[in-house]
Amino acid sequence: MGFPLHAEIETLFDHKPAAYTAAHRELFTLFLAALNAGRIRAAQPDPASATGWRVNAWVKKGILVGFRMGVNIDMSVGALSFRDKDTYPTKAIPAENNIRIVPGGSSVRDGVYLGRNVTCMPPMYNNVGAYVDDGTMVDSHALVGSCAQVGKNCHISAASQIGGVLEPVGALPVIIEDDVLVGGNCGVYEGTIVKRRAVLGTGTILNRSTPVYDLVRNTIHRATDDDPLVVPEGAVVIAGARAITNGPGKDWGISVYTPVIVKYRDAKTDTRIQLEDLLR
Repeated sequence: MGFPLHAEIETLFDHKPAAYTAAHRELFTLFLAALNAGRIRAAQPDPASATGWRVNAWVKKGILVGFRMGVNIDMSVGALSFRDKDTYPTKAIPAENNIRIVPGGSSVRDGVYLGRNVTCMPPMYNNVGAYVDDGTMVDSHALVGSCAQVGKNCHISAASQIGGVLEPVGALPVIIEDDVLVGGNCGVYEGTIVKRRAVLGTGTILNRSTPVYDLVRNTIHRATDDDPLVVPEGAVVIAGARAITNGPGKDWGISVYTPVIVKYRDAKTDTRIQLEDLLR
């Protein structure tokens, strides 16, 4: 990635010292500041990649270094009792970015990048290394996991889970590109990439094990040993079912869950999912 801290973080990760020095802590402080500011990311767009994304393993190593060198301290606020690593203090939210974290039990861990005009509805949680870009709303009871990447103007609806991953360091986290709507109670896991302007209907679950059946383009989208599941740009995905066609499953009339692409986004879709600007 060519960032000045890259080599030093790699060395500190690969060669754990007997004791961490003030210089080591200063290095991590600089790293954390860069992570908070979005100058470095656990994964980033890469036009040369088949998926359009690449992992920055050294950034994930830096996050793990912070856990390794940190010690548990009291971080209680009033009557609320908290303890966490001193390397991950309470996150500061700069006023100039017009970020809204609505009172009521939400938490954004230090080491999360929040873009301008992000809205966080209570209670929700963004974990370390996550990147949430401008204008996105993270709704009530939603999770943005470690190192997950969420694009601009997305809506992560209530009770949705955007999985992340710290280890192994080379594993791709979940990617939600720009202008995606993730419906309520969805789950996106195991490095799945949801391309821009896609819509995930309520209760859709995406992971490496479950193929997506595309009724529009008459194809099946699958993860492989080398590549994650990729949901195409503009796809409208709903939770569906596929009948078991042999053995006891057939005899018992059992179906298994499968996500299904029923259409691609159009003007009618845009009207139905339009977000109310006054809420932001």
